[in-house]
Amino acid sequence: MARKSRTPPSHDRELLRQMLRIRRFEERCVELYSAEKIRGFMHLYIGEEAVAAGVCHALTPEDTVVSTYREHGHALARGVPAKAIMAEMYGKASGTSRGRGGSMHIFDAERRFYGGNAIVGGGLPLAVGLALADKLLNRPRVTACFFGEGAMAEGEFHECLNLASLWRLPVLFACENNQYAMGTALARSQAETDLALRAAAYDVAAWPVDGMNVHAVVNAAERACEAVRGGAGPHFLELRTYRFRAHSMYDPDRYRDKAEIEQWKHRDPVDTIELPEQERAELDKEIAQELDEAIEFAEQAPLEPVGELTRFVHSEV
Repeated sequence: MARKSRTPPSHDRELLRQMLRIRRFEERCVELYSAEKIRGFMHLYIGEEAVAAGVCHALTPEDTVVSTYREHGHALARGVPAKAIMAEMYGKASGTSRGRGGSMHIFDAERRFYGGNAIVGGGLPLAVGLALADKLLNRPRVTACFFGEGAMAEGEFHECLNLASLWRLPVLFACENNQYAMGTALARSQAETDLALRAAAYDVAAWPVDGMNVHAVVNAAERACEAVRGGAGPHFLELRTYRFRAHSMYDPDRYRDKAEIEQWKHRDPVDTIELPEQERAELDKEIAQELDEAIEFAEQAPLEPVGELTRFVHSEV
């Protein structure tokens, strides 16, 4: 049963709309992948929608987002058009990266969405650099950096937390702890599983958040962003969530108990908001139309001309 909301109906409707857009977009992508319309690697965000919707709700248009290879949800919540994302999934020239990046490399400088990064933890140094530039230029921005708990085993995580804390940089570190990284349970790979505690060792304000509850995410992200924007230095949120699908479309998902997956589905984030049945149906209808148009756009979009494939490899100065 969905938990009743205590927030204004319009606020709840928008949060639910964002989560449903992400869910329905990815469900359509699964169909298109199976039909071989989308190729290459594809990592689904299904189950984690409350994190993207909640954190991005707390950001302003001037803030910056740095993402991971599981970034469709972040991009949609940030306002990147579904048409451009879908065209990128198709590898078309009308996509966010001219079709060159596909699922893992969505990019939109206009909306200050700096990837999409296929390297685990690869966005962390980028986020620290962007935040350093903002601090040096006295720009009141927050750089929100999404990454999974698997990235905390990488050296750049420790380097970046240390520098961000040392220089009091305006970074919101948003760790999406979906419990399994690529395919290994957290407790089997990390001696200390309290990730907020690990981040706090770098003198960074850090706390865990129920990443399956969009209201909890919004409240935590707003609190953290207000502090970061006010000069309190970097903050770290351990967003405890769970992906309902396998790590990627190529993953047979044999490392998790099916009963465990079903148990987590009882906490489905799209069920944390209660709307009248008719209103929810209207939302689904609106989203279905948007996605139909996005798919049609991607189908009709051109491929990049062969003669231009070497462009953008080097700067055209």
